[in-house]
Amino acid sequence: MSVVGLIGSGHIGGTVARLAVAAGYEVVVSNSRGPETLTDLVDELGSGASAGTADAAAEAGDLVVVTIPLKAYRSVPVAPLAGKVVIDTNNYYPQRDGRFPELDEGTATSSELLQRHLPESRVVKAFNNIHFRHLSSLARPAGAADRSALPIAGDDAEAKAVVTAFLDRIGYDAVDAGALAESWRFQPDTPAYGTVYSADPANWQQEAPGDADKLRAALAQAG
Repeated sequence: MSVVGLIGSGHIGGTVARLAVAAGYEVVVSNSRGPETLTDLVDELGSGASAGTADAAAEAGDLVVVTIPLKAYRSVPVAPLAGKVVIDTNNYYPQRDGRFPELDEGTATSSELLQRHLPESRVVKAFNNIHFRHLSSLARPAGAADRSALPIAGDDAEAKAVVTAFLDRIGYDAVDAGALAESWRFQPDTPAYGTVYSADPANWQQEAPGDADKLRAALAQAG
């Protein structure tokens, strides 16, 4: 795997792109406003980066990261992602996304909605529980004593192994939280969301590493 496609290039998408380039990947970034609006990001990322449409990023990526507001998930191109591993970073914020009855009722998770939209892709939830500034600054080499871990969830074991390897290369351990149906354990308003990487739960700006044991404990407290 050498190319990471990004559908969405906001705070999380841009940060993942930076970490991926630093780890030796090529990236193709996209957003809803068109590739011409991504010139500054591509210039910053350097020769390993290019900008394109969402379809182009989906087509080019060996691994594709979907990092757009949940309300727009149906805009994700389906055909170019068939057979591919797709990382979903979305969270459900009703004040932004509007109401989704199945999410309010707990009969589905936001990543399950994306998986239904992409029936021939293999969706893995990741990157949604950490502030983008912490995602940028907490990356560490493998074996570092202060390395943090990120939770993942998915229905395909091979896809989760691909994402685990990607996280390792960009500076993070992975903790398997189970199937997509279990991804609520690290969505907003759970102990594993945000503050697991903070020294002070009341102040997200005071970052602190969140290792695998700390993360597993937070996941177990959910619900």
